[in-house]
Order: sequence, then structure tokens, then C-alpha cells
Amino acid sequence: MAFRDGPFQDLKLPLTLAVVAATVVAILVALVLLVADRRESLAVAGFANARNLVARTVAPAGEVLEAPVRWVGDGIDAVGGYFFAVSENRRLKAQIRDLETWREEAVALRNVNERYEALLKLKTDPPAPSVTARSVLDVRGPFADARVLDAGAAAGVQVGDPVMSEHGLVGRIVGVAPHASRVLMLTDVESRTPVLVDRTNARAMLTGDGGPNPRLEYIRGQDPVKEGDVLLTSGDGGVFPRGLPVGVAAKDLRGAWRVRLYSDLTPIDYVRILLFQDFAATVDPAALSGAAVPPLTAAEAADRAQALAKATAPRAKPAPAAATPATITAPKTPQPEAPKPETPKPETKAPAPSSGPSSTP
Repeated sequence: MAFRDGPFQDLKLPLTLAVVAATVVAILVALVLLVADRRESLAVAGFANARNLVARTVAPAGEVLEAPVRWVGDGIDAVGGYFFAVSENRRLKAQIRDLETWREEAVALRNVNERYEALLKLKTDPPAPSVTARSVLDVRGPFADARVLDAGAAAGVQVGDPVMSEHGLVGRIVGVAPHASRVLMLTDVESRTPVLVDRTNARAMLTGDGGPNPRLEYIRGQDPVKEGDVLLTSGDGGVFPRGLPVGVAAKDLRGAWRVRLYSDLTPIDYVRILLFQDFAATVDPAALSGAAVPPLTAAEAADRAQALAKATAPRAKPAPAAATPATITAPKTPQPEAPKPETPKPETKAPAPSSGPSSTP
């Protein structure tokens, strides 16, 4: 028998009553679930409180029971340290020696790194490429002062290239081998460097004399140098770029001007070789000659042809100016010269004829 054929076939519920009843049932179910979860939370909290209480009660007893074990362990460590103190001391000393070696190497590497950074920050005007090198040999004498570097023609180094440290100019290259080069220092007696005073722009010649402070010669101007003036390369002659730092002006005991070199502030071991030969080295001839020239316009072509025609046209000779009556003069007729009076010539008397020898009575 189907449900609609049963005793509830004639039962009809209003829609509003059905919705209200479903809502009430859902609220009751939610309340039951909340109460059940709260009971579980209370149970867990009660268990946690009980566990904490047991831990607080047992902790003092655990400390008392653990103390003998801890004391025995400390005693064993103390006895072992006493018997093995010598070997431990030796091991620590060996470790300190190794660490000192590493420390020295780290300090050396840090210094080298700082030198490299200072060299890389060095700028020249005009900009020029450079090669980093290290001084491997010092050639000194009573007047000579030169260094040998570990970079040569294979790295692009040429004779005449300037050499700089991280502080200032050192010298110039005077000899090149495939993997080595020789630099002439500013203090060598053969060194001549054109410089200028940064404050007054006065020119001078820096001349080495074998001492630590080269001389300033051929100073131009009236009182162009003062104590403490900065000296830079002047760029005259195209050997050095303009503006490289050289040193500071100072007077010696005899009143002559000398220069305290910036390159003496630190040992000259790491240097930069500027690949600079002349100011023309900064210009790319291929780029200049290969530049495309735009074609001439019609107006420009006509102006150019007219200018060429005027330049090549023969020039007419100017007509002679007409003579005015005031400027016309009669031609001069030659006048006969007056005869010159003849001067009488002195007469010469003929000698008297001599008679024969006269005899005296």
C-alpha cells in the first residue's frame, strides 16, 4: 500500500509551520553539539591541570635524585681534564698556531683587496685602459731608481706608458719584454716630467736627482708656487694624461722647491700601467674615416657649383687710370754736358847736355 493511501493521506501542513519547525530542530542540534564540545574541552583542561600538578610535585624529587648523577659526571670530567690537560694544552697550542697562520693570510689578502679596490677606483682624464701589475724587482743605485713589473708586451704594455699606484704617479715605462717591463721612477736622474700647479695652473718641470723628493725647475710666473700646493701632470708633450696626481710642493733647506710624492705614502708593489701613448690614442681613426657623409641637397649643390665657378673664373685686369692735364709732364730732353777744363800738365825739363870732362890747370 502506498504512503498516500495510508491514514496520513489527508494530512496537510502549512509551509510556514514546516520552516519554523526545521529551524527549531537545527538550533537544538547546534546547542547539543556546543555542549558536547565544551564538555570535552573541560575534560582536556582538567587533564592538563592534573598533569601540571603532578609535574610540579615530582620536579623537586627529580632534582634531588639527579644531583648525585650530575656530581659524578662533573667529577669524572674534572679528573679526565686533570690527567689530559697536557695533551689538551698541546692541541690548543697547535690550533692557535694554525689560526695565526690563517690570520696573517687573511690580513694580507685584505690589504691586497684594499689596494686593488683603490687602483680600480683610480680615474684618468681622458679615460685610458690600464693593466694591473706587481713589482717583482727593485733596481736601485746612487742615482738610478727603477722597478721591474710582471706585465709586458703580451698585456699591451708599450714604452712610454705611465705607471701609477693607488695614490699617485710612479713613473713611466722605458723597457718592455713579452712578460715584464721596466719602469723609470720619478726620482731617477733621467726622469723629466712636465707638471702644473693646481692652484695657479703654472707650468714646471719635475726633475729627479736620485733623492726621495725630486726638484721643481723652470717654474713660470712670479711666485706661482706656495707651500702645500698640489702638483699634477700637465699633459704637455702628450707623454702623460693631464691631471694625474704627483705630489705636494715643499721647500728644502736651501730654499729650492721640491715635491713630496704621493706614491711614497705606501710601498710600491701593486701598480696600474695606463695604456696611454698620446692624446691621439683616445680617438678611433676608423670611426672617424668610416662615418657616412649625408648627400648634398639641390640648393647646397647649386651653391657649391657657383662657389667653384667663382673660384676658377679668370680675373680681369684693372684698366689704367686716365691721366689728367695736371699730371701730364713733358718729356725731359737730354742737355749737353759742359766740357770740363783741362788741367795743365807740368812740363818736364830736358837735362842739359853734359860737356866733356874739363881739365883743371
